Amino acid sequence: MDRSTNLDIEELKMTREQYILATQQNNLPRAENAQLYPVGIYGWRKRCLYFFVLLLLVTMIVNLAMTIWILKVMNFTVDGMGNLRVTKKGIRLEGISEFLLPLYVKEIHSRKDSPLVLQSDRNVTVNARNHMGQLTGQLTVGADAVEAQCKRFEVRASEDGRVLFSADEDEITIGAEKLKVTGTEGAVFGHSVETPHIRAEPSQDLRLESPTRSLIMEAPRGVQVSAAAGDFRATCRKELHLQSTEGEIFLNAEKIRLGNLPTGSSSSSSPSSSNSRQTVYELCVCPNGKLYLSPAGVGSTCQSSSNICLWS
Repeated sequence: MDRSTNLDIEELKMTREQYILATQQNNLPRAENAQLYPVGIYGWRKRCLYFFVLLLLVTMIVNLAMTIWILKVMNFTVDGMGNLRVTKKGIRLEGISEFLLPLYVKEIHSRKDSPLVLQSDRNVTVNARNHMGQLTGQLTVGADAVEAQCKRFEVRASEDGRVLFSADEDEITIGAEKLKVTGTEGAVFGHSVETPHIRAEPSQDLRLESPTRSLIMEAPRGVQVSAAAGDFRATCRKELHLQSTEGEIFLNAEKIRLGNLPTGSSSSSSPSSSNSRQTVYELCVCPNGKLYLSPAGVGSTCQSSSNICLWS
C-alpha cells in the first residue's frame, strides 16, 4: 500500500517537471539570426493578379451591357424577336421583311385585313418541286413579262371554282361566258378558228376580214348568216360564186333585182330608138349561164338578141 502511494507521487512529480520544462522552452527568446518565410503573393505578382481580376470584371460588365443592348434593340421577348413572332400555328412576320437567301415554306398568307405583297428589285420566282426535288412548276414575275412553266395552267372563278382559262401543250380553253376583245385591230388568228357562235356587241357591227388572203367559213351541217334587223351584203372585186354541189340555190324575197345586166338587141332594131321607148325586158340565159336582157315583144326575143352570148 505504501509502495503504490509512493509511485503515484513520483509520477506526479515527473509530470509537473515536464510541464515546467516545456513552458520554459516556449518563453525563451528567439535567436536574432533566425530566418522568416512569408506566406502569400507579394510584389509584381500581386499587382498582375489584381490587374487580371480587374480586366475580367470590366469584360464581364461590357458583355453584360452589350447583351442587354442587343436584347433591347432586337426586341427579344418570350414570343419571338422584333417583328418575328413564334405562335402555335407557325411563324408570324409583321411589317416589311427581307430575305437574302431562298425561303422554303409550306404556306404563306397575310392577315385578314391586309394584302400580301411580294417585292423584289429584279424578279419574284415561285418554284414547285416533287418529292425527288425535280422542278414541276415555276412562276416568274419580272420587269418585262410574267412567265409560267408547268404542264397545265388554269385560272378558276372564286365563287364556284369554274375554269375560266386553261392552257396546256395541246389546247387553250376559255370557259368564260363571254370573250371580249377591245383592241382597235381586233383579234388576229394565225390558223383556223372553231366556234359555234360569233356575235358583235349591241349596236356594233361584226366584221370578219382577211386583208391579204381569203376568208373561209366551213361547217359540215351548214353555215347560216342572218341579219334580223338590217341588210346583208356580200361585195367582191372580181367574181362572186354561189355553188351547191347536190342541192339548189333558193332565193326567197318579195323583190329580186339583178342590176347592171347587159342588154341584147336584135339586128333589125336600132339600139338608140328602142332603148328610149322600151320599158319591159325579157330575162334570157346564155348556154354558159350568163344572164342578159332582151327587149320584150309579142313573142320571145331571146333568140334574136343572142348575139351577146357570142362574145361573152
